[in-house]
Amino acid sequence: MDFPLADLMDEQACYDFLVGLLHPGGLSCPRCHEHDGLKVHRHERAPILVYRCTHCDRIFNAFFDAPLHGTKRRAREWVLILRGFAQGVPTAQLARELGCDRSELLKWRHRLQDFAFHGTDHTALPDSEVEADEMYQNAGEKRRPASRPG
Repeated sequence: MDFPLADLMDEQACYDFLVGLLHPGGLSCPRCHEHDGLKVHRHERAPILVYRCTHCDRIFNAFFDAPLHGTKRRAREWVLILRGFAQGVPTAQLARELGCDRSELLKWRHRLQDFAFHGTDHTALPDSEVEADEMYQNAGEKRRPASRPG
């Protein structure tokens, strides 16, 4: 039995979540970087609004100049896709659950992974010795010895 999670999610809440991820300091104009003076220009795809900056007349939306630029998906679909990527769900399984094309989803996975890779700190750790996380402390141990064939 399929359970349509996307139908149960609030579109406005998902959009607000994505805007918070993409613009942690608040939405601003991509040209002049002003936070104030943003007016709604179009709202056909609500809650995804198109803004116009009153300072420089630039027209943009929250996904402009961000990893999700050019997407046609709804905000709640993106929240489910990002959730699946973060949990390590295989692309084929995620595509089946969302009813979309696997190759398109794989393209987006690679695009977002590349964005995340370039946004991480690649400097070496200052210590010459690093302790393993406790999560891996007992990795590979068995409860009892493996049985050996006679």
